[in-house]
Amino acid sequence: MRERLKKGLPTVDSWNQAWSGRKGKQVQKTLNNLKVTIICGFVTILVLRGTMGGTSFYSPAATQDENLASSRETRRILAAQKLDEEEEDPVVGPDLPYSIGPKIKDWNEQRALWLSENPHIGAKTANGKDRFLLVTGSQPQVCENAVGDHYLLKSIKNKVDYCRLHDIEIFYNMAHLDKEMAGFWSKLPLIRKLMLAHPESEWIWWMDSDAMFTDMVFEIPIDRYKDHNLVVHGFKEKVYQNKSWVGLNTGSFLMRNCQWSLDLLDAWAPMGPKGPVRMEAGKLLTQSLAGRPKFEADDQSALIYLLITQKELWASKVYLEESYYLHGYWMIIVDKYEELMKNYHPGYGDHRWPFVTHFVGCKPCNKVGDYPAEQCMKQMERAFNFADNQILQLYGFEHQNLGTGKVKRIWNDTADPLHLLHP
Repeated sequence: MRERLKKGLPTVDSWNQAWSGRKGKQVQKTLNNLKVTIICGFVTILVLRGTMGGTSFYSPAATQDENLASSRETRRILAAQKLDEEEEDPVVGPDLPYSIGPKIKDWNEQRALWLSENPHIGAKTANGKDRFLLVTGSQPQVCENAVGDHYLLKSIKNKVDYCRLHDIEIFYNMAHLDKEMAGFWSKLPLIRKLMLAHPESEWIWWMDSDAMFTDMVFEIPIDRYKDHNLVVHGFKEKVYQNKSWVGLNTGSFLMRNCQWSLDLLDAWAPMGPKGPVRMEAGKLLTQSLAGRPKFEADDQSALIYLLITQKELWASKVYLEESYYLHGYWMIIVDKYEELMKNYHPGYGDHRWPFVTHFVGCKPCNKVGDYPAEQCMKQMERAFNFADNQILQLYGFEHQNLGTGKVKRIWNDTADPLHLLHP
């Protein structure tokens, strides 16, 4: 398989053989069912013996509460098994390879017709700007980290504030739309679904849940991208010459709603299905990209691989943005906030006042990340408060310092509020 992959980007057909490994999952599922049946049978016997006062398997000292606890544990095991079955990957054989969706060849024409029939909506906002749909999300389960949900709430509050200020629609997702494309690949089927469901949106803007807006004034210079369909933070030299696996970052990017983008998603997705496909693709990406560790295929590396191996198809429509922080690495930003507040003001979007601060590697929802949880939470709090000050100042308040949620008044109320707020 790898020899075929070296000749160019893997197509859907090139992954067919990898799906044969799915048969092992069926065997494992059967064994799991057998183990659950045995456990449940054993627990049932314990409960019955305890109720009847028998001593062979169950102590006569067992109380009714203990029996109820055993019964609850049985139900918990059965519920967990049912959930596992619901989350089980569809068994896709060699005769049914993965596809991100039905092939669409005339999306530009379909969309143009829809827009002409719905002129009251249109691809422009009331003030004549391109219509954006910001997309983000998080897992449907409760976070493993006790404070993770709190920081996810702060992150979405931050995004809602920015979108409200800039007339941007927002979509927050908590559902697994495609079980094959779990993890960092889940954004691809979601973006495709939203493109087709929102033909009025000219741009779909993906943003990771661990990224925050930290310049609430800065606006995307959209006119700069009139001849491009994908805008992602990155560097041409690192991508095309150095073939670096961190030459760009897909934590925050813009994708135009058009046929080209659908074609890119179709070409991008085949490395994403979890299991043997993703593992084998990861080996190829590690072999092809400079500095990439050995792990399963990720969407960022796969996009870089596409741009390198099929440059003639994609590169001319991809804008690698480096003039402002569409993605800003938190480790080199957050400790400088006080200095920036002293010397600059919002609106730059670059190193003087970063547009986005992205907490790569922090994983606030998980117990374990690439960095100590205490360090991540402290810095995420600072980033949120740095941005939140720009909102609170509109109402006469700001945080006492960047490390606390407590606020202080910065100007007094007045009997002439409109003159003060809207001079």
